[in-house]
Amino acid sequence: MSGEHASVRIIDGYARGGTDIAADEVWALEAHLEACRVCRDRLSAAVAAQAPAVVALVDTVWAGLGPRLAATAVMPRRRRWAARLSRWLTPTMVPWLAMAVSVTLLALLLDLADTAPGEVSLVLLLAPVLPVFGVAASWARGLDPAYELTASAPRAGLYLVLRRTMSVLAVVVPALLVGGWATGVTAAQWLLPCLAFTSTTLALGGVVGVTRAAVSLVAVWAAVVVAPTLAASRTAVALQTGALPVWGLILALGIGVVIARRGAYSVLEAHR
Repeated sequence: MSGEHASVRIIDGYARGGTDIAADEVWALEAHLEACRVCRDRLSAAVAAQAPAVVALVDTVWAGLGPRLAATAVMPRRRRWAARLSRWLTPTMVPWLAMAVSVTLLALLLDLADTAPGEVSLVLLLAPVLPVFGVAASWARGLDPAYELTASAPRAGLYLVLRRTMSVLAVVVPALLVGGWATGVTAAQWLLPCLAFTSTTLALGGVVGVTRAAVSLVAVWAAVVVAPTLAASRTAVALQTGALPVWGLILALGIGVVIARRGAYSVLEAHR
């Protein structure tokens, strides 16, 4: 890319199907072509000049497909809304989001019933990792039947990662907000660890894959914080108000790494 448009080298190489273009350049070009009419026109001219066989094939396909598209009924409004929603959520995420909300409500009921051991608040203890489950499910290769299509799409980079992460937070955070309010836990006390864990998952996801990062962080949290907290029957230091600056720093570092390595999410390894 050069400036606001693709370079002549990339346009010409893409038009002739050259193998000398790096994979990340191909992904970046395809995403850029969606919003740039100038580069689409340049690509069309390059294809006409360098690959006339492709032009003939496209014309043949459109000749047969055009009449069928003209006779196709307009998508109902309800389906259009469903199509827009699919940009943020996938069907495989719904059960995991429902599970996260259910776990939050169960923890809230146990806290209100005063069955939690000692001074431990289960809502506070589980808050940091609940969104991570949804983020992991949204990128789990074994759960999403459309994984290959998603991973090969031009917008399968950071753009889509952030959209799915925001959809998870939009569902989980309100449930945690209700749970924290009902149990008297301050919002910052659970929100900062929650966001810090989510940003750290995305930061590590650019290196080892989002799903692997999420599973690893949940395992570490269970071993280092959850188990000792339940054994000692008192809130861990990591969840006390004195640790909030540390969580804020972790959140800032996670966001910084995501921004600095934003190109890494266009690599297929980040979707595993």
